Amino acid sequence: MEKDTARFDTRLSKEQKEYFEYAATLGGYRTLTEFIVVSAKSKADEIVEKHKSILGSARDQEIFFDAVLNPPKPGKKLIAAAKKYNRLLQQK
Repeated sequence: MEKDTARFDTRLSKEQKEYFEYAATLGGYRTLTEFIVVSAKSKADEIVEKHKSILGSARDQEIFFDAVLNPPKPGKKLIAAAKKYNRLLQQK
């Protein structure tokens, strides 16, 4: 069974490569590639999960970005609160 694969090439400084190889050895990884892939996947999962918890579903994201890009006009209470806030700031 053949897996779909893609290639990822990168350039590292000599020091970075040596450091990553050292970490891979300490971590018990068979190859530097295995270490890099596992580490990158772990970090990617962490980032994605963090963002999922902030904006849970695709619908939540849509609602949030719509509100940011197309904000509703402020209501009377919000306008009054902003005026009161500005007056308080001017008194200080």
